[in-house]
Amino acid sequence: MDVPRGRFEELVADALDSLPVQFARALDNVVVVVEDGEDPRLLGLYEGIPLTERLSDYSAALPDKITIYRLAICAACADEHQVIDEVRTTVVHEIGHHFGIGDDRLHELGW
Repeated sequence: MDVPRGRFEELVADALDSLPVQFARALDNVVVVVEDGEDPRLLGLYEGIPLTERLSDYSAALPDKITIYRLAICAACADEHQVIDEVRTTVVHEIGHHFGIGDDRLHELGW
């Protein structure tokens, strides 16, 4: 399945817009980007300091970065509905890392 980059970016924006308000407001110093990616096994990546690890001296830091990999998600899906679901799952999963939630717990929660 191939979703054009512009449409894929819309799906990521829609996933972010669908977050509950309390979670969206709690996102702190984080940017979400779309890249094509080269590893078909990596759907998304969180890079930064999770909120649970930030100390009182946390300031003037570069934003955390959440990358959503378009080609890997598209390759894992048969149609656009699956892409929409996978984008949302991946966005929520990576935001979970921003909140300090590990992979095992995220998988337990279905993300």
